[in-house]
Amino acid sequence: MFDWRQIDTVLLDMDGTLLDLHFDNHFWLEHVPRRFAETHGLPESEARATLLARYQDIQGTLNWYCVDHWSRELELDIVLLKEEVDHLIRVHPHVTEFLDLLRHAGKRRVLVTNAHQKSLELKMRRTRLRDRLDHVVCAHDLGVPKEDQAFWHRLQQEQPFDPRRTLFVDDSLAVLRSAQRYGIGNLLAIRLPDRHQAAREVDEFAAVKDFAALMPGLADSLG
Repeated sequence: MFDWRQIDTVLLDMDGTLLDLHFDNHFWLEHVPRRFAETHGLPESEARATLLARYQDIQGTLNWYCVDHWSRELELDIVLLKEEVDHLIRVHPHVTEFLDLLRHAGKRRVLVTNAHQKSLELKMRRTRLRDRLDHVVCAHDLGVPKEDQAFWHRLQQEQPFDPRRTLFVDDSLAVLRSAQRYGIGNLLAIRLPDRHQAAREVDEFAAVKDFAALMPGLADSLG
């Protein structure tokens, strides 16, 4: 699928790519509406409809991913609520093996995530993936989400990389399009971000269900 001899840097999304998106889907679509309904004395169906509308209003912006924003807006302790269901945080199959193989192949492994710093800290603590990454870059530290072209320019300043010799993996087609506009030469979509849902059809980019599909080619490049 890719010529690994022509790739030096691998940029990896977190939620839906390295981690099962089921945690986030359950949290925002089930757990938060339930707690919002309890706090504000609403029927759960009304709370869910209200929250879905508010999510959609700012989708794709940095605030959409911001724990502090939603804590203020919803009058809920979002970090505490995440901890209530953090047992649902799961690493996708084959991720640890793939990250280890990248290290053996001499590839730089950089996590690039829109997740808020507090969510990132919780998930790194729960999964212990931090030791398998060379660098972690949070969009909130750069001030713009990955959907924005400014993200890639700021990422380049913080973690210099050759776009032509970089592979970027994400489950968001909007983010992949942004990376494509910036000029990243190798792009890969994840077809099964939430393992409780069916795999998606993706025609716009090369796509895999999980990292097992990449490992034979990467292993062959070591020879």
